[in-house]
Amino acid sequence: MKEVLLYTDGACKYNPGPGGWGCVLIYKGIEKELFGGVPDTTNNRMEIFAVIQGLKALKEPCKISIYSDSSYVVNAFKEGWIWSWIKKDWKLSGGSTVKNVDLWKSLMFELQKHEYEFIKVKGHADNKYNNRCDELARGEIARLIKTYGEPKIVEQVKMQIPQNLNE
Repeated sequence: MKEVLLYTDGACKYNPGPGGWGCVLIYKGIEKELFGGVPDTTNNRMEIFAVIQGLKALKEPCKISIYSDSSYVVNAFKEGWIWSWIKKDWKLSGGSTVKNVDLWKSLMFELQKHEYEFIKVKGHADNKYNNRCDELARGEIARLIKTYGEPKIVEQVKMQIPQNLNE
């Protein structure tokens, strides 16, 4: 079974707002970068989506070490939340549906093909690949803003701020 390293990151400006994701796959020293963006999303969705996209790029079952700075993603597995959510049909203890259930289901579908472990890394620190994933994600956010302009929510907030703070 091939051993692959998967580094992932997601980002979002204004949360919700334009979001980007990036990942770096490494196999036998060969690196492959993937990235993309969504005009209206959340940071957590981009964090999950980055892992999904990295896994989708694999052509066969692999042994994967998944590195993420997202406590949300890593702890879902390390703390066993995901198994509880599945057991309770994607419901939380209070009865509400787990957020981002569509992406969690998609992630579980992709993971079933592989052996995997999730590893938490410190974000915006000295991890070369986590930093590269962050650059890819933020680059997509910049591209989206250049293409579509600033999100409407920013315009609404700006309208609520008095031009003269003494007013």
